[in-house]
Amino acid sequence: MAPEPVLAICMQEVNPQEDDSSVKVTQPDSHVILGKLDISCSAGWSWNQLDSSTKVSVLDDKLGVTFHPHWSNGTAGIRASEPLTGEVNYWEIQVGERVFGTSLMFGVSTPRARLDTKEFKNLLGEDANGWGLSHKGRLYHNGVSTPYCAPFKEYTPVLVGVLFHRLKGELSFFKDGVNLGVAFTGMSSVKDDLYPTICSTAAKTTMAVGKRLRSFHNLQDRCRQVIVNRVKRRGAIASLPLPGKVRDYISYGITQDYISYGITGH
Repeated sequence: MAPEPVLAICMQEVNPQEDDSSVKVTQPDSHVILGKLDISCSAGWSWNQLDSSTKVSVLDDKLGVTFHPHWSNGTAGIRASEPLTGEVNYWEIQVGERVFGTSLMFGVSTPRARLDTKEFKNLLGEDANGWGLSHKGRLYHNGVSTPYCAPFKEYTPVLVGVLFHRLKGELSFFKDGVNLGVAFTGMSSVKDDLYPTICSTAAKTTMAVGKRLRSFHNLQDRCRQVIVNRVKRRGAIASLPLPGKVRDYISYGITQDYISYGITGH
C-alpha cells in the first residue's frame, strides 16, 4: 500500500474531525492553558554562555546551568540563545533544591539588561529592560517591586513556568503547574527583542530549562511540526518524496525538537 501523502497527514492533524476539547480535572493549570492557546510548536533556544555572567557555568547540553559553582559574591544571570518569537511562548525552569538566599529570579529581559553585579540584589527588573519574579514572591520591573505570590519553600525543588502572550502584552508565571496569574501587562509596546532570563545570588544553584513551546507562525510552520512528530529521526527525512529545500526545512524543525526536549538521535 502506498504511504499516505505528507500533506494529507498534515491536514488531517491540523483540522481533526473529532472534538477532543474535554480536559481531565487532574491536569495542571499549565496543561489546560497551553491546550486552549494551541501552543505546541517546539522552540529550540538554549542558554547562551556568551551572554551571561562569568559566575554562571553552562552544562554541555546548554539546557542546565549552575550559578556560583564555588561560592557567591554577588548576583549572576544568563539569557537565552534566541529571542522569543511568535504570538505566544511558554517555557519551564526546573530549579534544584538550593532555593535560598537574597534572590532567585525568572522572567525576560532585553539585551540591554545587565547580568552581573557584585551586589546581592534582585537583578532582573532593576530597570526598564527586565521583568522578573523572585523566589520570595515579588515582581520587579523598572526598579519597582510589587507583591505577587507566596514565597517559594526554601531548599525544595520547584518547577517554574513562564507564559508570554505578545499580543496581549502579558507575562504570567506558574509554580509546579499552578497558574499564579498575570504578573506584567503592557508589554506589547516593547520594541526590543525579549529573551528568557534567569538570575541567582545563591551559591551552587542549579536550573535547567525543559519544555519550550511557541505558537505557530503560519500553516507551513504547523505542517512541519506535524511531520516532525511523525518522523522523529533526521535520517528518515531523506526518504521523503519532497524537494530538497523542503526536506532541509523539515530537518531544521527536527533539530529544534531535539534541542527543545533534550533528545538525541540521527
